[in-house]
Amino acid sequence: MHYFNIIVLLSLIVFSIAISFIKNLFSTVIVFMIYSLMMTVVWQQLNSPDLAITEAAVGAGITSFLFIAALKKIKEVKK
Repeated sequence: MHYFNIIVLLSLIVFSIAISFIKNLFSTVIVFMIYSLMMTVVWQQLNSPDLAITEAAVGAGITSFLFIAALKKIKEVKK
């Protein structure tokens, strides 16, 4: 289990850096959603299931949906 935690934390670092450098906004939202799902795993590993459920629902669910809806509106305005 120790190696799993190290892999999860390293992937969080990689995802957070990748979010800063990705030029495509849709890809950035997808990576942010994956980051949020990884944070759900971290909260679960820290024995905080209430925070894990909240992170999954709000971070990966609602926030990602709102980002994608905003990107769709931006594309409509540009046309």
